[in-house]
Amino acid sequence: MGHFYFVRHGQTVWNVENKICGVTDIELTELGHRQAIDTGEKILEAGIHADEILYSPLIRAAETARHISEITGIPMRMEPRLKEQNFGKWESTPRDGADFQQAKEDFACRYEGGESMLQMAQRIYNLLDDIKAESDKKTYILVAHNGISRVVQSYFTDMSNKEYAAFGVKNCQVIRYDFT
Repeated sequence: MGHFYFVRHGQTVWNVENKICGVTDIELTELGHRQAIDTGEKILEAGIHADEILYSPLIRAAETARHISEITGIPMRMEPRLKEQNFGKWESTPRDGADFQQAKEDFACRYEGGESMLQMAQRIYNLLDDIKAESDKKTYILVAHNGISRVVQSYFTDMSNKEYAAFGVKNCQVIRYDFT
């Protein structure tokens, strides 16, 4: 069976300020652009081969994918299912806020105007099933968000709710996932 790579977008101002970004369209910082460029160079140096970069429609992921694509020559395509979770009323609030941490434990909760973790998991699992079905023909690099990274990890690994909530990927970290 095949494999794919996951890359979290570069740093944003709200990452620095410890705010929940969600679907709020926050741009990369200067460091975030540099991280994306460095990631493209690392992918090239490591000899990672992919047929296509799929990226979230949010600017922070789109810009990260653009830098990687320009350096590696891998074509890119927007994939709407990679959009970060809509955290509703929690967007722009502190990521480590006690009330938000408690709300995250309710996987079916829509965060008052947002999207539940179960809804997000459904769209990401569907995407991963589609990628798995093509994995003997194509290899992808997915450029998305930390919330998406948790769902991707849970697709491959049994996780408790506590492990799921604690899982995270650093900005521009590259992770390989193998289908078995």
